[in-house]
Amino acid sequence: MLSNSSKYAIKGVLYLALNSNEDHKILVRDIYKVVHVPEAYLAKLLQELSRHDIISSTRGPRGGFYLSKDDRKRTLMDIVKVIDGEKRVNSCVMGIRNCDMNNPCVLHKLVGSNKTKFIRVLENTTILDLIKGKQDIEEFFPN
Repeated sequence: MLSNSSKYAIKGVLYLALNSNEDHKILVRDIYKVVHVPEAYLAKLLQELSRHDIISSTRGPRGGFYLSKDDRKRTLMDIVKVIDGEKRVNSCVMGIRNCDMNNPCVLHKLVGSNKTKFIRVLENTTILDLIKGKQDIEEFFPN
């Protein structure tokens, strides 16, 4: 359902949610090993999220990525839409172009309702929802 890029972006954002704020910015080189995502790839994803105002960043010697209070209110769907685009989320699980309610593929009826539920979860789950009660990044990314 989600591309690896979206999964990697969510991992990076979760790390930022637990470890950053306006006064404590984080560099990609301090994140990538913990979340198990290649450094250059993670940098590209976080830059894209920053360009679309999903996360925040500051350039310069004290710069880096961070999540503001407003950033933490963003949904998982906000992240996925920036990284994958809306078409990917709503596309056929088999990759068939013309698959829809009127012209369903063989899997459409089997996964359609679950896919709809999954999309609702993405739309209704904020970054803050995921980190509530969590203090340690290892709860998300065990070694």
